[in-house]
Amino acid sequence: MKVLHAVTLHSTSHAFGGPVRVALNLATGLRGRGHEASLLALGEGFGDPWPTEVEGVPARLFPARRLLPLGFSGMTSPTLLATAGRLVRGADLVHVHLARDLVTLPVALAALRAGKPLVLQTHGMVDPSGKALAKVLDAVAVRRLLRGAGAVLYLTPHEKAGLDAVVGGEPLANTVHLVNGVPAQEERPAPAGPPRILYSARLQARKRPVDFVRAASLVRQRFPEARYVLAGPDEGESGAVAHEVDTLRLADRLTVPGALTSEQVQAELRRAHVYVLPSVDEPFPMSVLEALAVGVPVVVTRSNGLARAVAGSGAGRVVEPGPAGVAAGVLELLDEDANRAASVAARKLAAEAYAMDAVVDALLTVYGRLTDGA
Repeated sequence: MKVLHAVTLHSTSHAFGGPVRVALNLATGLRGRGHEASLLALGEGFGDPWPTEVEGVPARLFPARRLLPLGFSGMTSPTLLATAGRLVRGADLVHVHLARDLVTLPVALAALRAGKPLVLQTHGMVDPSGKALAKVLDAVAVRRLLRGAGAVLYLTPHEKAGLDAVVGGEPLANTVHLVNGVPAQEERPAPAGPPRILYSARLQARKRPVDFVRAASLVRQRFPEARYVLAGPDEGESGAVAHEVDTLRLADRLTVPGALTSEQVQAELRRAHVYVLPSVDEPFPMSVLEALAVGVPVVVTRSNGLARAVAGSGAGRVVEPGPAGVAAGVLELLDEDANRAASVAARKLAAEAYAMDAVVDALLTVYGRLTDGA
């Protein structure tokens, strides 16, 4: 089966985050089962030669053009749009990681027009919004796509309720629950040396990177030798982070390396005592799943989509948002016995609840229903 995965942007800075990671994981899993999965996206930051594959997945990447000052929503490529119809027609099924943007919306509409089986996966990016542009896009395209797709994949009940609200409140009949999966990873070595606390996500207001810095200042009172890594592409918070690091005199303890490659993230995880994601209303963070797979205990806030699983399994600590709550969770996990127990639970949770093979099995069931098992 030829499956085309469309996502907004793949860049050297990994700025688009989780949706790209999910698309690549799924495409890799499908290719491992003998299917021809490929990636379609904007590309940014690459030099010559322009990549034709990403992590072993064949890819068509088109140079991104920023037409409107709307972040990812204002990016597109006339060449991609001109080519999308042909690429869609050449696929047996089109899987779009849908956002309100000028890439995934046109590709999904092209799939509908071509009569191709269409799977949408929104990653929490399509929810009720009062913004004028969102209302226009919902009226012109989003509602039609959500109702017309063969399947709309959702991560959590909260996301499903949001999708139902976008189309007017009546429950969509084509929704399917599918969690994000994470490939199996080798277990990290036993932590050694001074405590090392890791944040690896976009530097964006909702992710609360400043909370991480302030929590580091609190943890320092008990563990003055601890080290902190705050990694990720900037999305508006780097100035606030730098100011806080300077104000709290943490420059000798806290490093801000910017965006990391997948390999560098894995290397940092294998050195970390604790992984922290202080964000609020986080649907289903891949960075947390990647930490669990390696066996790194995690600290997340109560509104995180993985909070219930983390709390129920003992794979980390679920805390109230803010520096005090984050610091308290980190301090608990820096106890050697607590860290060891949470590490074992983290590996178990990743293997039993979010194994990539099981996710690909479930996805192929959806695909088979839409393609008559092709």
